[in-house]
Amino acid sequence: MQPTLKILLLLAMYILSGHLPAQHHRMHPDIPADTSYNVQKELVKHRKKYPFIQIAEVVHSEGSTFLDNLTYHRIDQRDLHLDLFLPKQAGSTAAPLVIMIHGGGWRSGNKDMDHPMAAYWAANGYIAACVEYRLSMEAQYPAQIQDIKTAIRWLKLHAQRFAIDTTKVAIMGCSAGGQLAALIGSRNDDFPLYQTDAYNQVSDRVQAVIDFDGVLAFLHPDSSEGKDRPDKPSAATQFLGIPAQDCPDRWNEASALHQVNPSSAPILFVNSSQPRFSAGQQDMMHKLDALGIPNKAYLLEGTPHSFWLFQPWMNEAMQQAVQFLDQLYRSWL
Repeated sequence: MQPTLKILLLLAMYILSGHLPAQHHRMHPDIPADTSYNVQKELVKHRKKYPFIQIAEVVHSEGSTFLDNLTYHRIDQRDLHLDLFLPKQAGSTAAPLVIMIHGGGWRSGNKDMDHPMAAYWAANGYIAACVEYRLSMEAQYPAQIQDIKTAIRWLKLHAQRFAIDTTKVAIMGCSAGGQLAALIGSRNDDFPLYQTDAYNQVSDRVQAVIDFDGVLAFLHPDSSEGKDRPDKPSAATQFLGIPAQDCPDRWNEASALHQVNPSSAPILFVNSSQPRFSAGQQDMMHKLDALGIPNKAYLLEGTPHSFWLFQPWMNEAMQQAVQFLDQLYRSWL
């Protein structure tokens, strides 16, 4: 066999096996994008104080499968994608699903940043879906919530195809993604503002939430969100589309703390040592406790925001996340 042909055949087999490393995220050239939040810049910033850290890498487990850039919805000729990490499955046994929402101040970042954590989920028997959603430079709140809920419904609609257990669907987010995940899981109902017609024959409710350093209360004594400058509105103002003083109701509407109700999903909070990202957490836990909804908080001592991008912190955080869902689902048996 010709050497070139042999290489091409080997490459084709590697791609079909589902173990091709994640491709770099590519935004459509017509879609405005802020690339300021990325792993390399975060590494340079945090290595000054934490010289021992390493970028978390994707580690595929034996028998797992990676599916890249599946289109889950189209809006005005704009495709929205998600990536799937499927675990090795025995027979036709359905696996629980974790829907992952990336961070980046609602205007930056991309789904590829969550791939190392998604591979970790797959290694522990979970399906993980890394979801692309419209960022605030393209569309403001509540577009992000609508996109994510649409992805949830699309995945449930294709549950048989991917062997998803639709009774065990969790949503997980980091930073801005944590805010979105906590809001979706705390309201956890058919709020008209957040609903779309896409795939509305299935429910978008979730059974659990994992929030890595996501804002829970925009307007709170301990929060520093919404501090605008005359020449530069804050990331939260750009996301919500209006300054807090002009429409505090919208800011509270987008705060998970104010949406806790009997339908709220159990939640795990994993926090860095930066206290502003846990503003309102104790208040929310008290509300959940009063309703008998399981919740837990775990503090990663001595860590910066964006801890999930780096080792050794990613593994410690993910151990807590897997343990939380394992225990929660076992308690239902």
